[in-house]
Amino acid sequence: MTHAAHDPHAPHSSHTPHSHTPHASHDADAQHDQADMLDLDAEVLAEHIASITTWLPVKADPRRIVDLGCGTGAGTLALLTRFPQARVTAVDTSTSHLDRLREKAEAAGLADQVRTVQADLDGDWPDLGAPELIWASASMHHMADPDRTLRQVHDTLTPGGLFAVVELAGFPRFLPEDAPADRPGLEERCHAVIDRHHAAQVPHRGADWGGKLTAAGFTVEGERTVTVKLGPPHPEAVGRYALSSLTRMRGAIAEALSPEDLTALDQLLDTGSPHSVLRRADLTVRTERAVWAARRN
Repeated sequence: MTHAAHDPHAPHSSHTPHSHTPHASHDADAQHDQADMLDLDAEVLAEHIASITTWLPVKADPRRIVDLGCGTGAGTLALLTRFPQARVTAVDTSTSHLDRLREKAEAAGLADQVRTVQADLDGDWPDLGAPELIWASASMHHMADPDRTLRQVHDTLTPGGLFAVVELAGFPRFLPEDAPADRPGLEERCHAVIDRHHAAQVPHRGADWGGKLTAAGFTVEGERTVTVKLGPPHPEAVGRYALSSLTRMRGAIAEALSPEDLTALDQLLDTGSPHSVLRRADLTVRTERAVWAARRN
């Protein structure tokens, strides 16, 4: 699977490094930061995730669910809220993310309903049984060969089963267009740079998933776009969400920004600065999620 370091909002990550790897400490920190980002994403957007699970055109409540690229469990836990009698097999490349998912499932009293599987889905697939529902949120565009993965999903689902694909519109936006005062439009310029970065590194982002699903033998039964716009006012978690998201964006685009934009961005990320995003009352979470529900005939 291509490394999810290119997409901080993808609920899976690159292969977990071994302790003898020279960069293991750095990679472990990056995995921890990404896990925090995923947890904040789940907290801030919980209502929207729930709206997607409620919308799914299931014929009967599934008892066997697979969450592909589960990350720290946002989808897994939302699906168990929607389908409380189900059992979920949660698959991810990152053992640290799976560890955190198990902790959250235990805290929610759901440990007996969650099985975690560490696997790289670009390689040999593990035995996932015959689920009635497979969920893939922000993971399909990271596959080296998405068409192969779609065929594998089709063959894994029980006949009549449903496949839900959720794809993000990239990094969320937070700042007003005229912010910050000394560098208005900064966030849009950052997004333009990260979009070019993703076009090179994650070529399947923005693919025609409806067409790909049909080509893989599915019948697409539903498609929708979930538009997110939260605040102001907003809960305290939004400031931390903005800080985490913009910090991860900086890591990918710093060298491509002008010195003036980089300075302005660093002021927003400086938690001790009066200009920090943590101190802004005008933040608004703006993003979109596209969803497809496709059935194996």
